[in-house]
Amino acid sequence: MIFSEGLNKNFKIYRKPPGFLQSLKSLFYREYHEKQAVDSFDIHIPKGKIVGLLGPNGAGKTTLMKMFTGIIIPSSGSLKVLGYTPSKRERAFRKKIALVMGHKSQLWWDLPAMDSFNLLQRYYEISNADFKQRVDELSDLLNVTHILNIHVRKLSLGERMKVELMSSLLHKPEVIFLDEPTIGLDLIAQKNIRDFLIQYHKKTGSTILITSHYMADIDALCSELILIINGSKRFDGSIKQFENLLGSEKIVNFSFSKPIENENGVWQQFKAHWNHDNTQVELSIPEKQMREVSQKILSEYPVCDFNTDKMPIERVMKTLLENPELAGPYR
Repeated sequence: MIFSEGLNKNFKIYRKPPGFLQSLKSLFYREYHEKQAVDSFDIHIPKGKIVGLLGPNGAGKTTLMKMFTGIIIPSSGSLKVLGYTPSKRERAFRKKIALVMGHKSQLWWDLPAMDSFNLLQRYYEISNADFKQRVDELSDLLNVTHILNIHVRKLSLGERMKVELMSSLLHKPEVIFLDEPTIGLDLIAQKNIRDFLIQYHKKTGSTILITSHYMADIDALCSELILIINGSKRFDGSIKQFENLLGSEKIVNFSFSKPIENENGVWQQFKAHWNHDNTQVELSIPEKQMREVSQKILSEYPVCDFNTDKMPIERVMKTLLENPELAGPYR
């Protein structure tokens, strides 16, 4: 569904020192430097997958999304989406994709969402019967039937995001690009969007590529993910493989009912981080030893609570953002 080979995108960036004289000088001479936003990027996403595209700010995620949808033209390399070259912006291609950008709206701000939907019906040439069925179906799934005739500017951020999603799915796209779809939303609104996407994917089998800085989105939605740092791909594989990218240790937290003498004990052989009064410890334990070590601590020490890391993907991502060199070259 999405295939690229040696994909590159370079931008020319204008630099101007501050000051009035420099502004005058820039009328006759401008200094530019070239930024490589995407560097030799290869991708192959088969039909029906939900794939997460991860990376720090400025890594090239949104640039990739814009190339995949034909908004910007690659500098070099080959790119096909559904067999089309996106930059040609063919009508048949545009009818088969959808792009949702969490920080940009495609709905008319001063009109009810339903008015924008009617415009999209004509743009995508959706029959009246299909249009009614899709509006009823999507509004029910998203629980927005009661707000479709309210001006978009009067809706909450979470409600606006729901009708944005709805507007992008009216034409039943085969490939959906979601760029930060839950940005700025509270925890409940984020979960509602995720639940909807899971239901929608099960029903339609659409191919979805999603970027998000919320690891809960990626953990809940994606089976595979791609990591991009400084425009280059550093990882492409399953979430399980990503969790083990820096090692297969499990993070376990133990809380004790009283301070523990930590100079001797089972934790000496593992990475251990204690709190200030020695009543809590975080251990990095190899997966094979997890059961044995946990049982030993539970039987020998006054443990009042313990838990494993609920989202190892978030810990790995945080480590890689702080130390990008740990990702190494693409593997």
